[in-house]
Amino acid sequence: MPAIRYELIKTCAQSGARLGRVHTPHGTFETPAFMPVGTQATVKGMTPEEMKEVGAQIILSNTYHLFLRPGHDIVREAGGLHGFMHWDRPILTDSGGFQVFSLSKLNKIKEDGVTFRSHIDGSKKFLSPEMSIEVQNALGADIIMSFDECAPYPCEYNYAKRSMEMTTRWAKRCKAAHRRPDEQALFGIVQGSTYKELRIESAKQLVDLDFPGYSIGGLSVGEPGAIMNDILEHTVPHLPTDKPRYLMGVGSPDFLIDGALRGVDMFDCVLPTRIGRNGTIFTANGRIIVRDAKYARDYTPMDPECDCYVCRNYTRAYIRHLFKAGELLGLRLATWHNLHFLLELMKRVRQAIAEDRLPQFRTEFFLKYGYTL
Repeated sequence: MPAIRYELIKTCAQSGARLGRVHTPHGTFETPAFMPVGTQATVKGMTPEEMKEVGAQIILSNTYHLFLRPGHDIVREAGGLHGFMHWDRPILTDSGGFQVFSLSKLNKIKEDGVTFRSHIDGSKKFLSPEMSIEVQNALGADIIMSFDECAPYPCEYNYAKRSMEMTTRWAKRCKAAHRRPDEQALFGIVQGSTYKELRIESAKQLVDLDFPGYSIGGLSVGEPGAIMNDILEHTVPHLPTDKPRYLMGVGSPDFLIDGALRGVDMFDCVLPTRIGRNGTIFTANGRIIVRDAKYARDYTPMDPECDCYVCRNYTRAYIRHLFKAGELLGLRLATWHNLHFLLELMKRVRQAIAEDRLPQFRTEFFLKYGYTL
């Protein structure tokens, strides 16, 4: 039996959006779902109890960072990520591939794997498909990723093709190296840059390998949103309907809605926490920068339409004061609200799918938020 099971509840009559559930060894989460990112076994500024209060069903941790610090052996000895970080709900880990290529100034890609320099101390490291799986087996997440190469944008066709083909070969090696298939679901990752024929071929190759779920990588890396949506429209139909589909690294409200419309079930991104720490806040009427002087005497909630703990108890003026004074509470409250905003948005997306009105919901949300339709 696979480690996870996808349950399709309903397909939106007006789009390709799906309402579903993913059953894992540590519980069930509803889809479409946004997964907050806990890069180093913590969602920055938030306790596990607070993550539950904002509505997180599943969180993501990062293989690259945990491989470097504290080391997967320490996490394994602590009972895996669930025990180490005191989180009893589902966890997903990425493969480390994206960080190897994006954080390391010096990396050398070969068929056997990638040699790179640690961003922490510059020490020489090596990560291969087999090593990525070994680390993820030790971390013990419910869902783990194949090691892949995330091609940059823009990218020449020939490079994208070679990269996609190597990602497929690496996926085969990851599957062969996986030692806990009954406890951890290994996803394949579709690559191919912005070339539709490569994306379709990558999807077909990975489906032939019969993974429990499929990720779509290499998007939201600088390409226009219209291109991302076009790639999704040509890729998702080639993925199985009875398994979850995960669009990696996407977390802005417009991309979440547009991805769900095209049949994506899972999303993740550091966006809500990262911009929150800088004082940028999601609201029903668009983003605000709460550090701005115009909020110094604004005694309204950060988002008057939000019912999260932060908006029930604190004002824009107070939170601006915290940021200007360098108080850590300001960062925490902004992070808390932004996470709640996106998780609540996904609830509304799921409800709209259930009511066969996701396209209408998109129009209403975009007009109010200030997005171009």
